[in-house]
Amino acid sequence: MARRPRRFPPNRGVPAKYIQGSAMPRQYINPNGLFKHPNYTRVLTIEKPSKLIFIAGQTPADANYQPLHPGDMRGQYLAVLDGLTLQLKAAGATWDDVVFRRMYVVGVPEFMKVINDRTLPAPWDPARPSPSTLIGVTALSNPGFLVEVEIVAVVAD
Repeated sequence: MARRPRRFPPNRGVPAKYIQGSAMPRQYINPNGLFKHPNYTRVLTIEKPSKLIFIAGQTPADANYQPLHPGDMRGQYLAVLDGLTLQLKAAGATWDDVVFRRMYVVGVPEFMKVINDRTLPAPWDPARPSPSTLIGVTALSNPGFLVEVEIVAVVAD
């Protein structure tokens, strides 16, 4: 298995640049003076969005709403990412269009080990992760679920 490039570039205080490549210039900003987190960008600005996509919390559920990968945080997180990928595609978007992630987890320390594992395949560009919030919870909608993720995406006409 090929190793992914290092996900944690050092913060050299380089000014944020506009990312071109679509009709919506984006600016990824990690202000100097704040910790530059390796798993998310502090601020993302987008000019002139034309379509906003809100995807409700995705859980690691099968077609009968039963947990996939019971007790396995990594397996459940990957299943959630796969489900979100399907929903993005259905809305005409990709992970490059995601502008915010909110994650709910039962067991924050275990989840931190999963997302900090450099062998974990991330569907987004690790050099430009979207802003993200992680919220620890005592339970999710099914007692077997360990993680739930909701996302927001923006696409141009």
